[in-house]
Amino acid sequence: MITEEIKKILYDGDKKVATRNAYGERLAELGEINKNIVVLDCDLSKSTMTAVFAKKFPDRFFNMGIAEANMASVAAGLSTMGKIPFISTFGVFATKRACDQVSTSIAYPQLNVKICATHCGISVGEDGATHQAIEDVAIMRAIPGITVISPSDATEAIQAIDAVAEYNGPCYVRLTRGASPLIFNDKYSFKIGKGAKLSEGGAATLISTGFVTHICLSAVKKLSEEGIEIDFINMASIKPLDEELVLESASKTGLVFTVEDHNIIGGLGSAVCELLSAKHPTKVIRIGVNDKFGASGSPAELYAAYGLDEASVIKTLKEHLV
Repeated sequence: MITEEIKKILYDGDKKVATRNAYGERLAELGEINKNIVVLDCDLSKSTMTAVFAKKFPDRFFNMGIAEANMASVAAGLSTMGKIPFISTFGVFATKRACDQVSTSIAYPQLNVKICATHCGISVGEDGATHQAIEDVAIMRAIPGITVISPSDATEAIQAIDAVAEYNGPCYVRLTRGASPLIFNDKYSFKIGKGAKLSEGGAATLISTGFVTHICLSAVKKLSEEGIEIDFINMASIKPLDEELVLESASKTGLVFTVEDHNIIGGLGSAVCELLSAKHPTKVIRIGVNDKFGASGSPAELYAAYGLDEASVIKTLKEHLV
């Protein structure tokens, strides 16, 4: 059930915006506010949307070429001089090609670098498996000291960029290629380490992150029409996780589902399982990419094939509800 209190933060309309677009626009705005912000990209600024910043501040933008590892190392160096580097490329490149440098040069000394990766998940679509980051959250979660954020819509993405700009330490922000419906209005407030309850119910707990959140919200609304009320949590902050909110909901419902456009190994589902196994053992059903590589196809085709579309989410929930 979506309460009147929850309705106050939900967007009432059908506007769609890609989180990468929101990132590019807000980063350029922050560049005017904070002169220490610098941006590095690997020849993909028109795709990651850092081109907006580059146009406004060409002297604070650095195109590093196809050299992701070097970009991470240069950003580390800039941060030691008081700069706040935002580095951007596709998720697969930020977390695989530059993994050693991110771990050793950025995370180990706890430097103030912001890694904002776009084109994450199978929602990338036709570009196929080589360009679909489905292990990125697992990689970044496993590196000590990195904050991991996956905004669900453009409103949350803007606030997440503001939050990581203020936060002192390495951050990974997961952004998407395609446009998705706005979920939140301007009354919503994102905080690192906090989730947001989007529906109240006792049948089960559903926790989602990123692009799939609008799909899950629609599914929850349809289930409510059938008399099935779900406790639904948007968990943009994957690390640190909102432990209090998860434990409270799991204690109430006794059954938890997680949904993510990511491998079910190492991502949101794993984070929730790790928490519950230690503090409140609860059955968890993880919905996501089931330990497979991605494929080439439209986002809608891939979501249906991988069980992440609305019909599949509803079907999976009903199969496990008592």
